[in-house]
Amino acid sequence: MRSRAGSSIVANPVLVGAVTTLIVVVAVFLAYNANQGLPFVPTTTIKFQVANGANLLPGNDVREGGSRIGVVDDMKPVRLPDGTVGAEARMKLDRIAGEIPKDSTINLRPRSVLGLKYVELTRGKAKQSFEDGDTLPAEQVEFPVELDDWFRVFDRKTRSAVRENIRGFGGALSGRGSSLNQTIAGLPRLLANLEPVARTLASDDNRLDRFFSELNDAARTIAPIADRYAHQFEAGADTFEAWSRRPNRLRQTIRDNAPTMRVGIRSFRVQRPFLRDFASFSRALRDATEVMPRTLPRISGALKTGIPVLKRAPEINQELQKTLGSLEELAGDPRTIYALRGVTRIVDIVQPLIRFVGPYLTVCNYFNYAFNNVGEHITEPDPTGYSQRTLLNQASRPRDPRASSVGSIGARQPADGEDVVSGAKQNLHSNLYSAAVTKDGKADCESGQRGYLEKLTTYNNDPNLKIVTDPHIPGASGTTFTGRPEIPAGQTFTRQPESGPRKPPELDK
Repeated sequence: MRSRAGSSIVANPVLVGAVTTLIVVVAVFLAYNANQGLPFVPTTTIKFQVANGANLLPGNDVREGGSRIGVVDDMKPVRLPDGTVGAEARMKLDRIAGEIPKDSTINLRPRSVLGLKYVELTRGKAKQSFEDGDTLPAEQVEFPVELDDWFRVFDRKTRSAVRENIRGFGGALSGRGSSLNQTIAGLPRLLANLEPVARTLASDDNRLDRFFSELNDAARTIAPIADRYAHQFEAGADTFEAWSRRPNRLRQTIRDNAPTMRVGIRSFRVQRPFLRDFASFSRALRDATEVMPRTLPRISGALKTGIPVLKRAPEINQELQKTLGSLEELAGDPRTIYALRGVTRIVDIVQPLIRFVGPYLTVCNYFNYAFNNVGEHITEPDPTGYSQRTLLNQASRPRDPRASSVGSIGARQPADGEDVVSGAKQNLHSNLYSAAVTKDGKADCESGQRGYLEKLTTYNNDPNLKIVTDPHIPGASGTTFTGRPEIPAGQTFTRQPESGPRKPPELDK
């Protein structure tokens, strides 16, 4: 008789279910406590004090050079050595991070626009290191200025004024991108025409000071009858408004004016007898003026109404006289001529600059590309302020410290692919004044259109050097993703700068 085989452990459903439940509970426990550090992982506890917690929370990351080396375990309010109330945070750092020097610094940096923070540790160079449980003082900790704190510096009136300004500028610029482009395109023509005008005004032969002096005298003479001139402008405005409604009829009137004048000349000869009779009629009209005293009482009412108005006219004329006097003084000041000459010089400088820089904006759209990333470009703390994060994070380390590199100063020869400890080998790449358009106005946006070039130099035939120094890349690179295929209609341009030293022609083939 054969003996009964031993039962398997997986044959018991109760035991299998219990083991599965235990595994799930342990996994949930580990996931829930992951923000406080994984169990069984050796850590070092270091505390730091800060005057402002900057919304730092337990569970936030501790990073060094972008890598996570620990987590914030706890945070509580404490009284700092200077007597103020601040915060004390406790960090759990992985043992693999090594020892932390005593002169290390901490920066509480934002991780996202939603307010999430993380602790950035910058390792120092001191020989002494923190022990488990030591505290980093508040003077070695930096914290950012929050947006709500920054906006709180404005009072209610200032906030209302800023709001109105933003609303006004938004209404002025909204939907007017094409108009702004047309304005930029027309600036060279405007500045070109402004130059001879400014030069003419600055000339001593024009006697600009005498013009304003005579204008002052004319205004002083007209002041007593200013109301009549005001009525004249009102009537003129009504006349011009009527003309603007019928431009075709006005054009026809001007066209027929010359024949009418010729007819009038012939008619004047016939009108002479009538004019002699009109003179006799005027002499007879004098008798009618004798009845004027009986009608003046009715006219005096209108004159009384106009007296208060005329009394206020001298005050306005006095202020106008002061204004024109100041204008005369400005025109007579010799420094005004120098200022006008300075305007002429500015026009001479700005006009070629706009012609050269314009295609980089209107064709290649480089301004928007650069502006989108400028916020985080210079944010790396250093002993004197902040440095370029992209340059420091991407610089390669040459094996020979004396070799030329992005991070070295006082290089004696161009970087030419020397061996490196970390990063990619470096070659000199300085093709300055790269083009935006071709000579006929087509898009040639060279910056950012290709990968890293090698051996692009006209004046160096050494086959061992892979440096790049020529400003232009052979062929047309075309436009960028959001650019234009060619210069907008009406815009003037130059492929090369029109001011400063001239580039050799062989560099712009």
